[in-house]
Amino acid sequence: MSGLGTPRGPEFHSPDWASAPQAGQGSTATAAQKGRRLPAAALAALAVIGLSAGAGGVAGYAAGRDDDSGTEPATAAPPTQGNVPADLVGAAARVLPGVVSVQVRTASGGGSGSGFVFDDRGHIVTNNHVVAAGSGGAITVVGSDGKRLNAEVVGTDPSNDIAVLRVDGGAALDRLALADPNATRVGEPVLAVGSPLGLSGTVTAGIVSALDRPVRLGGSSRQTAVQTDASINPGNSGGPLVNARGEVIGVNTAIATLEGGGSIGIGFAVPIERARQVADGLIARG
Repeated sequence: MSGLGTPRGPEFHSPDWASAPQAGQGSTATAAQKGRRLPAAALAALAVIGLSAGAGGVAGYAAGRDDDSGTEPATAAPPTQGNVPADLVGAAARVLPGVVSVQVRTASGGGSGSGFVFDDRGHIVTNNHVVAAGSGGAITVVGSDGKRLNAEVVGTDPSNDIAVLRVDGGAALDRLALADPNATRVGEPVLAVGSPLGLSGTVTAGIVSALDRPVRLGGSSRQTAVQTDASINPGNSGGPLVNARGEVIGVNTAIATLEGGGSIGIGFAVPIERARQVADGLIARG
């Protein structure tokens, strides 16, 4: 199984610890008003990276925080079964049939990631960086039942790290429900679903850690993202982040990581409303 791979993303410094200068600028980091400053070595090692596993499948991203405004108070969690909220068990059962592994093969190698069924016409949403490295290569999606389907790229949006694929026979796949973006709350339980390190059908649980977190995707201007502590790793790219009702609230796209390590409980997803708008536009033009 592949590790995190290279290249890594630019350095990521949380302003809660220190203000990080932009690359090429000579500004000096200052201490945050609250919290302790992490050791300089730890700050220098913290990065935000894309999540696609396999040779040529990893892309880097930088993320930064502007302020804490716009977040909403946590809502009460549903009853639990052991350490797992009961509703998440049902959510996993509903979601898994609509999640696929995306495999890209080229003459020089390839990469892999995840995706989910967007509509009843065979369209699959994934990350741009999952398919970008395999431009011109063969793309296959593998469903939860192991069935393999050939896919073609309908369109990509690198600035939002969204891509749309189309598969033949996609009508047999289960479309996932999309959440009302205004209903997502900080603290609510969520599942990250996908194929981390090629392990298809993997489900991990966490909460929504923050909303409207500014992140930089592919070197573009900052966009807002859903932050979660659900464990996501290389290969989760393009997979859905879903709530306890089994509704997609975001598209997993990047994680923060310390140099040489994997997920540290800080992941980012493209909010579903933006992903939906981008996907609808790509399908209309495709």
